[in-house]
Amino acid sequence: MGSLRSVSGCFVGLLCSCLSLSAISATSPAQGDQQIDQRLQSIAQAHHGHVAVYAHNLKTGQTALLDADEPVQTASVIKLGILLDAAEQIRAGTAKFEEELVLTKENQVPGSGVLAQLDTPLALTLRDALTLMVIVSDNTATNMAIDRLGLAHIDATLRAAGLKQTWLYKKVYKPAQGPVPADQPKFGLGKTTAREMAQVMERLVECRLDLHGGPPQPADGPICGAMLLMLRAQQDRDSLPRYIESLDTSEHGSAIGDKIGALDRVRNDVALIATKSGPVVISAFTWDNADQRWTGDNEAEQTLGKIGKAIVDRWSPEGLDAAAFNWENPLADAAQTQKH
Repeated sequence: MGSLRSVSGCFVGLLCSCLSLSAISATSPAQGDQQIDQRLQSIAQAHHGHVAVYAHNLKTGQTALLDADEPVQTASVIKLGILLDAAEQIRAGTAKFEEELVLTKENQVPGSGVLAQLDTPLALTLRDALTLMVIVSDNTATNMAIDRLGLAHIDATLRAAGLKQTWLYKKVYKPAQGPVPADQPKFGLGKTTAREMAQVMERLVECRLDLHGGPPQPADGPICGAMLLMLRAQQDRDSLPRYIESLDTSEHGSAIGDKIGALDRVRNDVALIATKSGPVVISAFTWDNADQRWTGDNEAEQTLGKIGKAIVDRWSPEGLDAAAFNWENPLADAAQTQKH
């Protein structure tokens, strides 16, 4: 009987933790921050291209907005949507991190990543494919994940999550199959808005995996944690992290988990930033950029860096704190607080 109470108490703690983590974003009205909005306008006006931003302080409820509902090209940021669907399927038991996938020549495509350079066939786990998809934005690993999860299932998950403007249209460097939406040629791989892609990140950060709005289950926290650790290990630090984190993140735990996306005229970044004042989500997109250089000096990447610094300086003048967020299980700290 004592064991039953212990298990029950653990579940209640997890439930309470999820409610506390998501209380602001799910139930409290957003609080606009006019000062940071004006700063974002100034940064965007100096940029030679277009900029859209949605930022959310998950502790205070403050938001920062700039054309946050403008449909934009995702580039590789749509891989966040694939990550969410993987979490949903693993939660449902229809997929497993440990299951084996086989790399084939047909799925090897150009662009970012390492798998296109390896010999086939090659066995990987689903976790391997998702990790490579995130940390080096591996396009071949992405196609492996899409094959396993199902493109239609990924889009169905995005619909169930309440997203109306966010779509994965096709595999990477592969033609779209069957009837496609009229706007697919314009957006390419995928479409979203700054606000909606922030909502994808927030689901993982707050571990709201039940698409029907139900409470979390005890196993949800480690699933979210696994995805967040992948994002935390993302190796391109030239965009939102540029001016706010300078340590060697390969040796020291980063305070930022993010997913970038890049095309010749596009630079995007969506991040969770663990600050001393609480977790902050920033979703920033640039397009029609005049600077098309593939170097660290690219203007759009500098613009994204300025956006990240402006928001963190405003909402957390004390800076970042990687230890302020439980990357392995975002439900755990709140559950421990409830116990005491």
